[in-house]
Amino acid sequence: MLGNTHTRYGLAARLLHWSLAALMLFLIWLGWWKVELSCYDAWYYASRQWHEALGILGWLLGLIFAVGHMLNRPPPSLPLHGCERWASAVAHKLLYVALLALPAAGYVIATADGNALELFGLVALPPLFGASEAARDVATAIHTYGAYGLLGLVCIHASGALKHHVLDRDRTLMRMIRGQ
Repeated sequence: MLGNTHTRYGLAARLLHWSLAALMLFLIWLGWWKVELSCYDAWYYASRQWHEALGILGWLLGLIFAVGHMLNRPPPSLPLHGCERWASAVAHKLLYVALLALPAAGYVIATADGNALELFGLVALPPLFGASEAARDVATAIHTYGAYGLLGLVCIHASGALKHHVLDRDRTLMRMIRGQ
């Protein structure tokens, strides 16, 4: 079953969820690793190219995920109590914002010098704005602090899923792993 039903997540939603989770965690690690490299390191330019290309891929997957969420509604949440419902709604909305805002800020950083963002010499994404140090500085703050925030949200999200699985013994986690 590719699409969601009233009681189950479809294969497409589950694959996108786990692909985005793995990609975002890898990008956060790669971003932290690459900023520690000197321009003399052999991986300096390659890590930047990989981070930028995978960031664009993450943005595209995030768009697909968001549109898919709107067009193919997920099954209703299992019963949540009080602040759990509120926390779940806020965390999920912030995850969507991060999936779209972090790559957008990264794009602004990469094109703030006025040059196109080159993806392995295959595709060039032109800058949307002229060269701007101020735009780069704002985008860098959003990208950097947003990555920390995204990592915190991922931890909260995973903790909530584990809480449902271990303490509540409900199907929340299994619905996203096996669609049950």
